[in-house]
Amino acid sequence: MGNILIGLNAEFSRSSDKPFEWAVEKAADMGYEYFEPMVHFGRELMSEAGYFHTVSMFDDPYRIREACDAAGLKISALQAHGPLGRPDVHGEYLKLAIRVAAEIGVPVVNTDEGIKARWTTEQEDFVLIKYTLREAAFVAERRGVKIGLECHAQYSKTPDGLDRIYGLVDSPAIGINFDTGNAYLAGQDVYAWLERVAGRLVHLHAKDISVAHSKAERGKVTGTPVGCACGDGVLDWPRIIRIVKERCPRDIVFSVECGTPEQAARSREHLRPLAP
Repeated sequence: MGNILIGLNAEFSRSSDKPFEWAVEKAADMGYEYFEPMVHFGRELMSEAGYFHTVSMFDDPYRIREACDAAGLKISALQAHGPLGRPDVHGEYLKLAIRVAAEIGVPVVNTDEGIKARWTTEQEDFVLIKYTLREAAFVAERRGVKIGLECHAQYSKTPDGLDRIYGLVDSPAIGINFDTGNAYLAGQDVYAWLERVAGRLVHLHAKDISVAHSKAERGKVTGTPVGCACGDGVLDWPRIIRIVKERCPRDIVFSVECGTPEQAARSREHLRPLAP
């Protein structure tokens, strides 16, 4: 049995048009203990201008570490999503994210299979996903970094589909980053699925879904970028916390994924008393 720790994903600041350092300071002001930055490959205009929260991996990785250290935050993971089924897009990106994580002491890098290429078959996709994951696992294994596979796209939208991806590569570096909101919107039983992956869990995206969002999209999509404040939506957080406490053998950060600073503050107020 492990402990549950409360963190915040940088996505909460997307709507604020502010840079990474602002998001870090805001998370600390709210009382969060952990933070999950998002990294990108190459250069991107909006973040370079200070209007977006992602950090280029072409920057010195210590930009991330020093900002979090100054704010008194620990880094739970790096968000490095991309299409695992497209090695040309996500191969070097994912491997660099793992090296960045290792350099600054981040234990997990999260990703998913992403949106497939239009012209590939399912059989071809799984060969490509295996190739990308195997190459990334070689880098992660020797650095002690975990790759957190998330339920987020066309193949990982079901428990069997996520397990199929997980089973492609036999590596101690590969685990599960369970996203509660994505699992719910995909039409799945969130609690049964969480029980199924609890022994392999390395990180969790704490994403709640509003009643209106549920009515509009449940069963029609495979995920969503952000949810509502934890406690404002349809998910049973005491039950989720109980499953993780009872079944997960390691400490797990619940990294809140919501859309605004106000939602982030309410999420912490709701989750903190449930996970003392």
